[in-house]
Amino acid sequence: MSQGLSPLVPNTPPPGKEPESEQTPRIFLVSYPKVVFLYPTLIAAFIAGLFVLVAGVEGPGTNTVCALFMAVFSVNLVVFAFDFPRTTSLTLFFFIVAVVLALLLTFRINDQLMPWLNKLLSAYNPHANATFFFSIAGALALVFAAVLINVQFDYWEVTPNELLHHHGMLSKLERLPAQNLKIDVEINDVFEYFLLGAGQMILRPNNEPLAIVLENVMWIRTKESLLTRMLGALQVQIRMSPRGDSSL
Repeated sequence: MSQGLSPLVPNTPPPGKEPESEQTPRIFLVSYPKVVFLYPTLIAAFIAGLFVLVAGVEGPGTNTVCALFMAVFSVNLVVFAFDFPRTTSLTLFFFIVAVVLALLLTFRINDQLMPWLNKLLSAYNPHANATFFFSIAGALALVFAAVLINVQFDYWEVTPNELLHHHGMLSKLERLPAQNLKIDVEINDVFEYFLLGAGQMILRPNNEPLAIVLENVMWIRTKESLLTRMLGALQVQIRMSPRGDSSL
């Protein structure tokens, strides 16, 4: 054999690592707290802070920016506090908001309709400095960072054979069979579904007396589709809240 030639060595993966084609598919399910739905307020606070930083507290348009921030914050609080199980209820909410805004604009343009209301609206001139808005954005950002750290210690992992629950600081592991796993997907709040594709997922392992309820699972339709493809025996039911409809 020539010294310049070396015997062929099969391309084997390093010890402890499976070939890419043979790696076990895994789907991670994470239940998030409702505070994650406040991200529009974080974005609005950051944008308002940048505007006020450039324009100044008494600059032109600052009061309008502050009022818009309060509007976003108020709507976000409504989403946070209440559930909208039907698409019709969401439509009704936006209709009421549109009517109220139209009336307020009408009263501001024609001050003779309701002088006392126009006087009250004229007195509402909110203003805040950039530090205020950046403080709100920073506080929410810290809360979101804490949430992201916390969910690293409490999540579910689904493989073709097992349902694994990782929880605790020391990564405690609970194993359940994934065969004949049944899943119910519920969209209890249409607003939350539009914001983060979130919904409630109920896992029912075979021969287990208690169901596993995961609240606020993000991009729940995508998770359901992946689970359906991975587990051949999976039975999935997708429905709205018992008070709602199934149209989205």
